[in-house]
Amino acid sequence: MFGWRHPEFRRGAREIAGILPGIGAWGMITGVAMIKAGLSVPAAMAMTLLVYAGSAQLAALPLLVAGAPVWVIWATAFCVNLRFVIFSAQWRPYFAPFPRAERARMAYFSGDLNYILFMRRFPEPVPSPEQKPYFWGGAISNWFAWQIPSIAGILLADVIPTEWGIGFAGTLALIGLACSLLGSRSSLVAAGVAGCAAVAAYALPLRLNILVAIAAAVAIGLLMDRSRPGPATPVGGSR
Repeated sequence: MFGWRHPEFRRGAREIAGILPGIGAWGMITGVAMIKAGLSVPAAMAMTLLVYAGSAQLAALPLLVAGAPVWVIWATAFCVNLRFVIFSAQWRPYFAPFPRAERARMAYFSGDLNYILFMRRFPEPVPSPEQKPYFWGGAISNWFAWQIPSIAGILLADVIPTEWGIGFAGTLALIGLACSLLGSRSSLVAAGVAGCAAVAAYALPLRLNILVAIAAAVAIGLLMDRSRPGPATPVGGSR
């Protein structure tokens, strides 16, 4: 099902390996934070295994501590994870032919790093047999790199102080990988606009500044694509 023996599976695992220590640190501090926020060990275990979304988990924890209404917690997690709608739309040309159950499994295991590395490996949206094992090689590696330290953080929360700030290593890993992909003028401009929009809208509730940043980046990207001159029509060519 996963293509364990395919060379692209090993390539996917290998290319994500350098970033996994940062993801592991982020997972551990998230596990610690869940216990420090007052969740029981079973509840924290269920959250890390079922939710599997570090940014959404960390965004929801202060609301849980504050006793916020359930709809506010759900709305916050939904807003933080809306970026996966964009990821899914980008992945659709590659994975649309797969059965729905398989696409659902891929949706659960998908992550920011999987998306970035996959798009760098397969920039053209044309399905090929190598794409599925490459996806699973990175996705499964990422899953274990997150879950094992997260569970360790849950079980060892009393001896790992949150003041260490080791979760920031995951953020640094994402920033480093994202910067390595900024190889064109349009991607640089979109990243700059997104960063400025996120900072300008930081005061918005429910982490809505993330949505503002995504919307701004998409808008400037579409604007630059439309303003780019298309290929010239040959003389005498059809319209």
